[in-house]
Amino acid sequence: MTLKQLRYVVAVAETGNITEAAKKLFIAQPSLTFAIQELEKEYDITIFNRTRKGIELTVDGEEFLGYARQVLEQTYLIEERYTGNISGKPRFCVSSQHYSFVVEAFVELLKEFEGSKYEFHIRETQTYDIIEDVARHKSEIGVLFINDFNETIIRKTLRDNHLIFEPLFTAKPHVFIGKNSPLANKKKIKLEDLAHYPRLSYEQGDHNSFYFSEEILSVVDADKELIVRDRATLFNLLIGMNGYTICSGVISEELNGPNIIAKPLDVDEHMEIGYILHESIKPSPLTRKYIAHLKKVI
Repeated sequence: MTLKQLRYVVAVAETGNITEAAKKLFIAQPSLTFAIQELEKEYDITIFNRTRKGIELTVDGEEFLGYARQVLEQTYLIEERYTGNISGKPRFCVSSQHYSFVVEAFVELLKEFEGSKYEFHIRETQTYDIIEDVARHKSEIGVLFINDFNETIIRKTLRDNHLIFEPLFTAKPHVFIGKNSPLANKKKIKLEDLAHYPRLSYEQGDHNSFYFSEEILSVVDADKELIVRDRATLFNLLIGMNGYTICSGVISEELNGPNIIAKPLDVDEHMEIGYILHESIKPSPLTRKYIAHLKKVI
């Protein structure tokens, strides 16, 4: 076994495609295939199943991938500490719904690598894509919410994809509005107060079901709907159109500025926000550090 072979396994797992992984690694596809086959032969396991859809990890492969990532991360740290020469880059990826505390924790993790080489990804994306990213090992961790309405569907989808949900905190619903909104002076906002204003929500693509909505109370009817894909657009429309969105209420003024405020929503609901991991892979040192930063930021 070589470190190069471990890097090959990680690249194939992340891309789900031998051809794409070979391009990423700048090697010939037959060489990549042979290297992985030699590794499988050495340990008498099958790491990948070859299907019409591409490459999929086996159960043994998922366990092997977890060990491979940990070995590579430790190698990067040793090389940086004692030689200053790094043959590769530590890699980390988180997929999440649109939460500022996720970005804050990501920034804190990045600060630990100031002056070093790294390749970190943060994907604010659709709910089903978060689940798929972690299930397919594109991301080490995902962040989303569960409540009474979506719990049955979300937990079933997580089980079907061999993922576990670990709660971080429970939040009461809040309304994000611009600081100059006509609703800004209210201590608490009622649902009827929102009737005349545009409701903003995040697009969920092919899985645009109420159960995968990022916004709580998505089944409540609204006359004016604005659907967006990114947080900057949503915030601009909150301000420009006196719109609103219903969310956890957790926001970072340092990252998002002072123009968006959160007001409690007067409803008997809650959101349990947490992170998801693959059940068969032990969290890597980077993942554990990121979880610690999440908890600290929260």
